[in-house]
Amino acid sequence: MSDLGFDHEWRLGELLDSPSLTRIGPAMAELLGSDLAILDFDERLLWGVLAPSARRQPVVLELEPIGYVAGEAVQPAALAAATRLLTALLRAELRFKMASTLHLEAVAEDFESLKREHARLLESEGRYRKLSEELEARVKAQVAVLEERQQMLYEAEKLASVGQLAAGMAHEINNPLGFIRSNLGTFKSYLGRFAELHDRLAEGEAAWQALDLQFVLEDGQDLLADTAKGIDRIARIVADLKSFSNIDRASEEFADINNCLRHAASIIETQLPPGINLKLDLLPLPGLVCLPGHLNQLFFSLMRNAMLAIQDAGRPGLVRISSLADDDGIRIAIHDDGIGMTAEQRDKAFQPFYTTRPVGAGAGLGLSTARNIVLAHSGRIDLESTPDVGTTVSIFFPTPK
Repeated sequence: MSDLGFDHEWRLGELLDSPSLTRIGPAMAELLGSDLAILDFDERLLWGVLAPSARRQPVVLELEPIGYVAGEAVQPAALAAATRLLTALLRAELRFKMASTLHLEAVAEDFESLKREHARLLESEGRYRKLSEELEARVKAQVAVLEERQQMLYEAEKLASVGQLAAGMAHEINNPLGFIRSNLGTFKSYLGRFAELHDRLAEGEAAWQALDLQFVLEDGQDLLADTAKGIDRIARIVADLKSFSNIDRASEEFADINNCLRHAASIIETQLPPGINLKLDLLPLPGLVCLPGHLNQLFFSLMRNAMLAIQDAGRPGLVRISSLADDDGIRIAIHDDGIGMTAEQRDKAFQPFYTTRPVGAGAGLGLSTARNIVLAHSGRIDLESTPDVGTTVSIFFPTPK
């Protein structure tokens, strides 16, 4: 803060600088018609010529003189009048300087206040920037965790589908293996009869009839043919399983979507409960560049949902799968006459983790995963459903023009 405050003892030289004295001194001398001198409090000459016998008139602003006006041939009344005039000028100058000082002090205080506020803002900005960086890092970490867990859930859903598929395949493979094993056991006994024949050849036709070898030959041929069919059935099941399980193959292929539908249908047929049937109504389709393994998973999941919807309805039903192509692209429809959905359930059907199944019966990722697969192929998927009537899932894949 400035030292020139209200308590400051002003000196005449502080109030009148050289330019002011140059203007005021000659004007006062001309008014008095005489030589004039202006002195400081310690009688230091500020302006004019001081005669040895000059009369001095003190200049008082408050209580004590701050200087003198001196003149030799000047009447006392005129000298006093000139001094009052100078005092009035000095008071005006004093008010100006004090107002200027107050203004400077206020500006300085405001500036210091602004500097302090600026420093606080910089400090606060630094804290907010650090907090923002920490929050951003935490959000990225949480997003990474969520993505990792979501991927784990997708993998779990995929593994669950593969597990259900494997259970159905195990049951289907066990059937042909059972009768193959039985047939081979029977054929082994037939070979035993031929060994016994070796010992009884001497008995001739009677031995052939006694061992019933004519039946053995005829039934043996039937057993081998039946066994060959069982082996072919196992080969077909393994081929379907191999084709279906190609989910993680990253390269795209030019494929027939009908083949993907047939693969998924052949797998789901092994899991159909009594009273639920599956019908394919497939029209010729153009080839599509796609990931066949992903489409297999898509169709299997939707067909299984349709089967479960009929099962939940507690009545016989039919899962109908149709395909056709038009000028815009390929259209697939999977319809069931099962339990159906309410409007609220339809609105949430594609949300991850939403399921109408009982707790523990599903992860709620089937339709969500299906939608992601369709979108990855630049397609769209729609759902129409009526409670106690059924549901139709419609899928569209655009084809190049």
